[in-house]
Parts: sequence; structure tokens; C-alpha cells
Amino acid sequence: MQINVQLSRLGLFDARVPRYTSYPTAPHFSAAVGADDLTGWIRAVRPGSQISLYLHVPFCRRLCWFCACRTQGTSSEDPVIAYAETLRREIDHLVRYLPEGVTLSRLHWGGGTPTLLPPDQIRSIAGSIARVLPMAPGGEFSVEIDPNEADPARLDALAGAGMNRASIGVQDFDPEIQTAIGRDQSYELTLRIAEGLRARGITSLNCDILYGLPHQTRERISDSVQKLLSLSPDRVALYGYAHVPWMSRRQQLIPSDSLPTPEERLALFETARQLFAADGYDQIGIDHFALPTDGLARAAKAGQLRRNFQGYTDDQAEVLIGIGASSISRFPQGYAQNAPATASHTKAIRAGRFSVAKGHVFTAEDRLRGRIIEALMCDFRVSREALVQETGAAPGQIDSLFAGVVAQFEDMLLLQEGVLTIPERARPLTRIIARAFDSYDSAGAGARHSAAV
Repeated sequence: MQINVQLSRLGLFDARVPRYTSYPTAPHFSAAVGADDLTGWIRAVRPGSQISLYLHVPFCRRLCWFCACRTQGTSSEDPVIAYAETLRREIDHLVRYLPEGVTLSRLHWGGGTPTLLPPDQIRSIAGSIARVLPMAPGGEFSVEIDPNEADPARLDALAGAGMNRASIGVQDFDPEIQTAIGRDQSYELTLRIAEGLRARGITSLNCDILYGLPHQTRERISDSVQKLLSLSPDRVALYGYAHVPWMSRRQQLIPSDSLPTPEERLALFETARQLFAADGYDQIGIDHFALPTDGLARAAKAGQLRRNFQGYTDDQAEVLIGIGASSISRFPQGYAQNAPATASHTKAIRAGRFSVAKGHVFTAEDRLRGRIIEALMCDFRVSREALVQETGAAPGQIDSLFAGVVAQFEDMLLLQEGVLTIPERARPLTRIIARAFDSYDSAGAGARHSAAV
């Protein structure tokens, strides 16, 4: 109880803070970055290096009420097929500027619903990528799977295209909760898809589950977690539901009075966390869990865990290129985000240019603060010595940043011999502590962000 009082005093139950999958976060991107910048950054990729590629499919057959992602509904395959042609053109345009010998460490298809693509389009897009950007040895090709939009023909096409990791969104298995969030997906269907994937040789499985949903109780989340564990996923993302109806109008269909309080949300997370731990999963960062044999767990133990736009990753590539509407690319020089509207993106690609709408060029201070935030989010610790080596920052500048933040959090942080550590009792505050290092958002952006817990 005393720790909750401390956490409350430090703002845990009231704060709205970024998730810090990037630094600076996307709301701070500007139109100062354009297609010419992206072209130059692509040309500067080291020949023979490994990069990551993210491919975005924004279409959904149904628009789930809980989702705040940029998606669009469709009842027909026609716009999906037309978009697939745009993706192929964009891939062709990309490789005109990439140096020779570049291979993929990671290929991820996200959405939206990538499994809305018809099987022939899955094979065609995968083939277009493989012809010009082969997978590196040990590379990973993952796809987000909606069980409601995954039939045997699509699973066959994905397996044949080389997918070796699947990601299934579960959210919650309770029927009342599913109805409240506009996402009907039975346990039986989800199990059938998981078994179908494994029957096709796809043994690596991710699952997403949410806490903080309407009508969710500790008993209900316990039941859903137990069912999810029966799928034997290698890793699980336990995300807090972000209720931002002022940003995502479909969330207005979810009555606010059915949502748990911040204190109840923390109890829901802790209930799920204990169940994952009891089943042998390691906690990864603030909201992921993985079996000790999974690459994410190995990366965490080796101090090689990283953050990207999907959350935590073991990918060490310094370049991530986003394909498709609204996708974000990251380079050592900065971020570039494609036009969010499908029509605008398609128009640019068909005109033979990238659709970059905004982005951000890194400063030296961005690199320092961004690395501090990433290290705290991944490892709950960061050292002055490592920062000097990685960013070239002056030791005095780092010490000043550390001291300023420690002063804000009383005895909840440890600073010893140049190493800043978030002890276990304070880890629920991690995103709030990260925000204290954010020169763009340190005062808090309120409504733009999700709850801290």
C-alpha cells in the first residue's frame, strides 16, 4: 500500500505519457523532412549491410472500436489489390537508391490487416521483396495475423513466402469484453489458427493481449491469460489499452464508465504479470514477456534489447525502412514518415517519388536523450560511460541530466558511480521517468498520449 502512495504522489495514476517507441515521438515530427532527405538517407546506407523493412497494410474488414491505429475499412478486395500494386511500385522505387548487397535482418508486415491480402497478392509482394532484398542468414519474416481473416489458402501463401514468425492479436477472450470493444474472436478460432501455423512449420508465435479494457476484472483477465498461455506463444505483449476517444472517434463507442480505474489497471497488469512469470516467461522491459529461449529474452540478458515502432525488438539493424501509407523509417540521420492518407501515398508513388510528409533530423542532443530513454525503457538502467562511448556526449552533460531527473523522483531512483537505475519498486514509473529526459515533451502533452499505467 505504501508503494502505491508513493507512486500516486509521483503522478503514476494521473499522467499521460508517450510510449517511447521513438525519440522524439511522432507528434513532434515536422514537414522539414521530405522525399529528398529520404532519398539521400537511403543512398547513404552502407553497402552489404543488414536493414529492417516494415510493410504497412492499412485496410481492415471491420474497424475494432478499441484500436487507435491509422486504418480504413473495406468490404471489397478491390482497394486492397490496388494498394498491393502501389506497394510493389514502392519497393521497386526503393531499390533504385539502395546500395548493392543490402539484405534484410527483419521483415515485418503490419496493419491494419495484412491477411486481407489475397493469397496471390501475398506471394507477389513477398516475391517482389525477395528478388531485390533477400533475407540475411537468421533473418526473421513476421506478419500480423487476424484469425478472422486467415484462411488455409492465406496461411499456405505466407508459409510459402518464407514467414517464420506470426503475431496474433488476442486482446481478450471474454465475450462481453469483446462485444464492448467491437472485436469478436473466439478462443476456438484463435487456437485453430495457431495450430494451422505450426502445422505449416511456423513455430515462432507472438501474441498481444490488453489490460484496462471495459468490464475487465482480475478474474476475467486471469481466464484470458490462461487461455492465451495454452497457445504456447514464444513472446507476449501485454499492452495497456489507450483510451483516447478525442483522437480515435471509434473509441467513443466504448463507454468510459465501464473502464477500470488507474489503480484497477495496475492490479490487472500485476495479475497478468504473475501468471506469465509462473508459466516460465521472463519479463522484458515494461510490458513484454518471452520464454527464456526466445530471441527477445536472450537480447534482454545480453543488454541488446531495443525499441522500435512495434515495441521491443532484438533487431540490431541501424536502418528501418517503412513501406506503405503512414509508415515511418528510421536512419542514423533521423525519421521520415510517409503520407498517412492512402490516396496521397499512392499518388506520390505512381508519380515516381517517395511520399514523405514529415519527419525529424537528429541533433546530438536527440541522440543522447533518445539513448537514455531507450536504455531505461529496455534495461531500467543507463551508465554515463556507455553514453559517452555511444553518443560522444560530455560526461558533465550526462551527469547534469541525471542529477536533474533524480531530484524529481525523491528516493525512487538510484544513482551510483555514474549509473542511473530504476529499482523494481519504481518500474511502474518508467515512462514518466523517461518523459523527464524528453526535451520535447517534458512538461507533458496530456491528451495526446495514453495513460502511464
